[in-house]
Order: sequence, then C-alpha cells, then structure tokens
Amino acid sequence: MEDVKKQIEKIVVNAGIGRISGQAQFEDKILPEIKKDLAAITGQKPSERKAKKSIAGFKTREGQIVGLTATLRGVRMADFFERLVNLALPRVKDFRGLALSNVDTNGNLNIGFREQTVFPEINLEKMKVTFGVQVTIVPKEKRRNSAIDFYRAHRVPLKK
Repeated sequence: MEDVKKQIEKIVVNAGIGRISGQAQFEDKILPEIKKDLAAITGQKPSERKAKKSIAGFKTREGQIVGLTATLRGVRMADFFERLVNLALPRVKDFRGLALSNVDTNGNLNIGFREQTVFPEINLEKMKVTFGVQVTIVPKEKRRNSAIDFYRAHRVPLKK
C-alpha cells in the first residue's frame, strides 16, 4: 500500500450526469442519490461540475450540473486502488482485461464503467438510479512504458 501511495499521484473518479439531469425532480431526488452512491464508492463527498456555457444541441444551460468528480489522494487513493483491482474489475461482465490503449502517453490509466453496480459498496436493493463512472489513475512517473510495468506489477489486468 505504501508503494502505491509513492507511485500514484492521484485517482480521479468522474460521473457524467448530463443526460439524467433532464428528468423530472432531478435536483431534489436523483442528484442526492447519485452523490450518496459516489461518496460510498470513493469514501469522500464528490464536487459538482457545472456547464460553463449553454449548448442547445445537448440541451444544457449555463450553470446546470453536468457531472460529479472526486479526486482521491493518500490513504483513500490507495484503498480505492486496491478495491478497484481486487473487487470491482473482476465483477465486470465478460471482462477479459483492459486494453493497452487505455493507458495514454503520460501513463494515465482510464477505465470506464457503464454502471456503478460493479463496486461492492453499492446495495442493489436500495439503488434508485444507474449512472456511468470513469476512473483515471495518474501515476507520478510520466512515461507510458514504466507506468504499464507499474500497473502489471500491482495486478491490474492489462491485455498483452
């Protein structure tokens, strides 16, 4: 765990909720549920991301909440990394490993989940809304090859 804290700078967990925000009673009922689920997954309260300008094609208005994000560092980051590798990824349906294209030139590993249900903290009986989650792991070493070696050494299931 100490090794993970030394080699990873941060983990950013994002949930895009732009599509869901058009539903009735979004601010009162749906948004608090999404915040509660994301807080359970990450261990900290997520911050709101608002639209910077209106875009008619996407039916968004300036100031409308379009996403939630949580940046994890230190102990929470290391705990989340362990839960991600050991619990969440094996629960993904038809999972055969992460493609190497998920690692960019700076060594950042980007993982997208269609639903938050793969995380063990989510109780399926109490869940009221489903949303996608995107996880970005930012290593301190900014070279792709050394980052891939680090991920493999820490049992991140990457394809060959």
